[in-house]
Amino acid sequence: MKQEKTSSGAKTAERVAVPLLDLTRQYAQIRQEVLAAVEEICDSQHYILGEAVSLFETQAARFLGAKHGIGCASGTDAIFLALAAGGVGAGDEVITTPFSFFATASSILRIGARPVFADIDPETFNLSTASVAQIIDRHDRARAILPVHLYGQCADMDGFTQLGEEHKLLIVEDAAQAFGATWRGRRAGALGDLGCFSFYPSKNLNAFGDAGAVTTSSDDFAARVRLLRNHGSRQRYYHEEVGWNSRLDSIQAAVLSVKLRYLESWNRQRQQRAATYAELFRKAGLAGSSSPIHLPVTEPEASHIYHQYVVRAQRRDELRSFLTERGIGSEVFYPVPLHRQECFTYLGYSEGSLPAAEQAAREVLALPMFAELTEDEQHAVVEAIAEFYS
Repeated sequence: MKQEKTSSGAKTAERVAVPLLDLTRQYAQIRQEVLAAVEEICDSQHYILGEAVSLFETQAARFLGAKHGIGCASGTDAIFLALAAGGVGAGDEVITTPFSFFATASSILRIGARPVFADIDPETFNLSTASVAQIIDRHDRARAILPVHLYGQCADMDGFTQLGEEHKLLIVEDAAQAFGATWRGRRAGALGDLGCFSFYPSKNLNAFGDAGAVTTSSDDFAARVRLLRNHGSRQRYYHEEVGWNSRLDSIQAAVLSVKLRYLESWNRQRQQRAATYAELFRKAGLAGSSSPIHLPVTEPEASHIYHQYVVRAQRRDELRSFLTERGIGSEVFYPVPLHRQECFTYLGYSEGSLPAAEQAAREVLALPMFAELTEDEQHAVVEAIAEFYS
């Protein structure tokens, strides 16, 4: 905290520094459980796959409502393995969002396919089913649709399921930011043909390093993911095809099993923090249609778990600088949409080709959000934003 003084030297209210994310608070709650789980792995000296990984895979699949969970090395690998297991390959096209983390598109290129970008819904920031429907007939080499459940809210899976059935396309969910989020009561990762998760340390279910998983209710897809993540081998030193080394290690699985026990409570706390933000912004006069701040919108079919709490903000970059000066964390997810990234210039998208995504990139701002965030800290965030716009 920092105490301010007026020009006369009188003390004013203390200024509260607020981190965007503070993982130490979560760790403090579960430290003994995590250390005991890690110690058990160290005592066993079994670090790759094994019982700890199988246990977490079973627990995660049961939690999500999928038949199979398959751990892998990262969320990026999860997307790559899901596409490969689904038969996507060289010469195919995959329709996806331009407003996501880079791995969504790079995994498509890595498999040898070509990303096709459709625009986003300006309210939810998720891939727009209407935009996909407009372009899908022009892409007869499309093999899959890859919607992203951005910021913790599921994309319109009714619409994508229908498009997948009509056009015989694979539906692969990038659920990296949405472990526990639901659509019509069903959880992300069990809504499409395959689901992909990241357990990067910033995620709402997070490991102590890189880790990921693929979920599916297809026995065939599950078997192929398991094969491909382990060098194309079911039996050691016998290889049915060329696979990759993308195995989940036992320490990460043990940590994730501990954290999974707390996840529903942590997700509810995130939802409560989001409700507090909405009320504080309303009281500050920053919640109306004419406000310089536009709050997150949740679809009625969805349950948002707020992996990130993202607003639209006028003069976004100035506001972010203002917050930084006051010790308040923020982040821009994402400043450059994928279709405008330099490495994807060859795809031929020009400025203005996907206007909703481009506008979002200019306006979105993620505010502090984690289960242990305090109400005093939230007051400090909203008061600073109100000060900026006053």
